[in-house]
Amino acid sequence: MEDGPLTGLRVLDVSTILAGPLCCQILGDQGADVIKIEHPVAGDGMRGHGPSKEGVALWWKEISRNKRTVGLSLSDPAGAEVFLRLAETADVLVENFRPGTLERWGLGPDVLHRINPRLVIVRITGFGQQGPYAARPGFGTLAEVMSGFAHLTGEADGPPTLPAFGLADSICGIAASSATMMALWSREKSGRGEIVDMSLLEPIMTAVGPGPTVYDQLGTVGRRQGNRSANNAPRNAYRCQDGGWVAISTSAQSIAERVMTLVGHPEVIAEPWFASGRERAEHAELLDSYVGSWIAARTRDEVIREFERVGAAAAPVYSARDLTEDPHVRATEMLTRVEDDELGPVLMHNVMWRMSGAPGRIRFTGRRLGADTDEILLHELGLDAETVADLRAKRVIA
Repeated sequence: MEDGPLTGLRVLDVSTILAGPLCCQILGDQGADVIKIEHPVAGDGMRGHGPSKEGVALWWKEISRNKRTVGLSLSDPAGAEVFLRLAETADVLVENFRPGTLERWGLGPDVLHRINPRLVIVRITGFGQQGPYAARPGFGTLAEVMSGFAHLTGEADGPPTLPAFGLADSICGIAASSATMMALWSREKSGRGEIVDMSLLEPIMTAVGPGPTVYDQLGTVGRRQGNRSANNAPRNAYRCQDGGWVAISTSAQSIAERVMTLVGHPEVIAEPWFASGRERAEHAELLDSYVGSWIAARTRDEVIREFERVGAAAAPVYSARDLTEDPHVRATEMLTRVEDDELGPVLMHNVMWRMSGAPGRIRFTGRRLGADTDEILLHELGLDAETVADLRAKRVIA
């Protein structure tokens, strides 16, 4: 039985927190055979990232699902030799070491392509393989501030605001999975494996929007506006009578008209400025006062029910608990329970999209360090038991 459209594809994941592992999780969810390479002693950094239960990292269970694990030291010459044997069998390599690290270990693209010319090499760094910042340490936080995201996020009179989660890394991981598929398609035509140079900075720059173009053409720079938008109003998060919060959006003119009619102020629709989203945004204070007072007099459920009745766009502000209880999330299986050998049934995000003919699936959760080392080295690469035992004794493998 095929596990998705990428069944038969082999991916080597030698990346860590967080973009590379997410890219490989997506590929694994779609059927790829992902082999996670970890340091044989320290393990992967994701094993200690985020909350844990009884010493078991919960994020690891999701981000490393559908990945077989091998403990292998790439910086050791003997480990590098084993890795080259693995690279001969692979279609894709995803790594996020600082530029020059693989080359220093004798595992650069020139060496890899000499033994496997069809290998797609996806290199994820903070700022790319070239340029003045290439050698800098690269983390998602740096990309979030340099992309313009933090500059635009927060209250108008407050400081730039960072997300409480790995936003830049996650956007980059999703983008990297797309880039991987493009590189594989290119290989089908050329017969050669591409080298993908992916930075954390560029995908989130794109997500932030056309700020550089606007500055180039108009000389203006966006500013923080809290939860408001420069492009339409009303658009904000509003507190309900019961303490819950809802957010609304009026990007479409018809939606804006329905909202103002619902909250009892249809007269503003006739104002000349109401016909333009940007001009409505200039009157956000007035519109927010009308919408905010109407919402404040009702519970969250009442607000959502009334917005649905008139065909206006609103949604409750959810916590993780709310997501697990939402009827739509449950009915569409956006979250699913997967059996884990350490924790039992674990709730986690499902495969990110649904495909009719070749859907992916979660075959297993993140595994223990080195759980698949012997299977892969002995049975798939054909190393003899004495060699494997010697490498383990020298702590080159786990």
